[in-house]
Amino acid sequence: MIVCIAEKPSVAREIAKVLGANASHDGYMEGNGYQVTWTFGHLCCLKEPQDYCDQWRRWSLGSLPMIPPRFGIKLIDNQGYEKQFHTIERLMQAADGIINCGDAGQEGELIQRWVMQKAKAKCPVQRLWVSSLTEDAIREAFANLKPQDEYQSLYEAGLCRAIGDWLLGMNATRLYTIRFAQAKGQVLSIGRVQTPTLAMIVKRHFEIKNFVPEKYWVLSTLYRGVTFSSTKGKIKKPEEGQAALEAIRGKDFEVTSIEQKAGTEAPPRLFDLTSLQVECNKKFSFSADDTLKHIQSLYEKKLTTYPRVDTTFLSDDIYPRCPGILQGIRPYAPLVQPLMGKKLKKSKKVFDSTKVTDHHAIIPTGTDPSTVDLSLAEKRVYDLVARRFIAVFYPDCKFSTTTVLGEVESNEFKATGKQILDEGWRAVFGGKSEQSDEGEKADDKEQVLPAFEQGEKGPHEPLLTEKQTTPPKPYTEATLLRAMETAGKTVENEELRDAMKANGIGRPSTRAAIIETLYKRQYISKVRKSLEPTPTGIALIGVIQEELLKSAELTGQWEKKLRDIEAHKYDSHQFIDELKQMVTQIVQQVMADGTRRLVYQ
Repeated sequence: MIVCIAEKPSVAREIAKVLGANASHDGYMEGNGYQVTWTFGHLCCLKEPQDYCDQWRRWSLGSLPMIPPRFGIKLIDNQGYEKQFHTIERLMQAADGIINCGDAGQEGELIQRWVMQKAKAKCPVQRLWVSSLTEDAIREAFANLKPQDEYQSLYEAGLCRAIGDWLLGMNATRLYTIRFAQAKGQVLSIGRVQTPTLAMIVKRHFEIKNFVPEKYWVLSTLYRGVTFSSTKGKIKKPEEGQAALEAIRGKDFEVTSIEQKAGTEAPPRLFDLTSLQVECNKKFSFSADDTLKHIQSLYEKKLTTYPRVDTTFLSDDIYPRCPGILQGIRPYAPLVQPLMGKKLKKSKKVFDSTKVTDHHAIIPTGTDPSTVDLSLAEKRVYDLVARRFIAVFYPDCKFSTTTVLGEVESNEFKATGKQILDEGWRAVFGGKSEQSDEGEKADDKEQVLPAFEQGEKGPHEPLLTEKQTTPPKPYTEATLLRAMETAGKTVENEELRDAMKANGIGRPSTRAAIIETLYKRQYISKVRKSLEPTPTGIALIGVIQEELLKSAELTGQWEKKLRDIEAHKYDSHQFIDELKQMVTQIVQQVMADGTRRLVYQ
């Protein structure tokens, strides 16, 4: 008998249906030579401190650092979990073979490996790697099973992540709580990703709080209904601005140069999880956690592909399937119709196997969404994914940009205008742009210029406008997700951001949980869409002087090492040894410094 183990009952049902395992039993399904069972996500976890050493049961400085000689796992204390585990254990010990059907990623690999280890499974294990839960995708994945050994580095990376979180979280949380907590029962929670994320929010809070606005003046003039701005930019002194204004008042405005450039705008990229969470937060105010739940539900309902991904590309082998996917999403037939009957566009910005490792970007599976019962939120998320997918096969948007320069008494002015010549992919979004990043325009509404002639002159209306510099904006969940992706650096260029993803903090699948943890610990709160640190969050970051704990850049370097472990480029034992040294160093530094205090502001 072959035992298949999935990560959720709903996924197990889909696999059982394909395999013909239709007989239901308590905790598994059986038939056609297969037994299909499931976990409920994590059934096992790393042992807690007291499981290693009774001395570690009590929180004391003398017990730190806690570094087990060998990490072990245990069942999570939950009756339902224990019952299901004993079912899995019985099936596995009698099995001829096991197929690991866990989620196709680092965490999914770890979840299933721990259960198999705890169950003392001895038979050969194969790995199912599937990117969508349609019957065709599951059948194809079963036809291409791989030996589990091929995914050893994936497991090692996941294990190192778990051990790293344990070492830093357990030790630093006890250390800072014992040393600095001011109220009985108060726990100062420290985390490998959680604390640098909080530090970014606190830093932004103080940048805003301490910001001192500076006045400046801008000289402009209105000529033939068009606003021209001085090319000198900001004027720092009002007297200089007034002098410049008087110098051009009553003098004719002359058009000195007219330049027209044709340009094109490519369709927006497909979604990875982070960009989908960003877009949903901007458009619908969904939290990152809500978006993850909605897209996970769409995946389990067979409407979209695997969601916990960090690439916006598709592998080249997906291209031949795209006409079928487009035809399957019937509610979008009016948008798909212009693409049918001709060869679909294949852009390197979309199809590039070198940019895809475990999974490709999130796209529809081709299952008709009108045949599935969806909540309003799920419909909104699906609509974003479907339109992005359709748009990548449309032509580029074509536009012309006109730049007009003018002069008044040796003072140069400039006006620009943009005209859409062929909306191309914008038709998929109702003629609008579909930008993902905060601060970028949702729709280009630049002024359309009248016909000017070089050398023409005429009267104008000059204006001196007083303005002031503005502070940085508070983080929203959307901008915080981007900051986590780039280790706190502000990066708008998509290609550069792709290159920095390896050094981002957290993983796409865990960033939402990190933000939720900060809410839960009452380290941050939400004011409308803005994220604000609480007094406790501010005080905690204030007392932490170890950059290793709160630097997003340094944490990003650790994330890079975890990815390198997965790619066979870094040794997992060296990673753990470095973590042990780091934790020991932090404990020594904090215990040696008697001057720090937790100060609430």
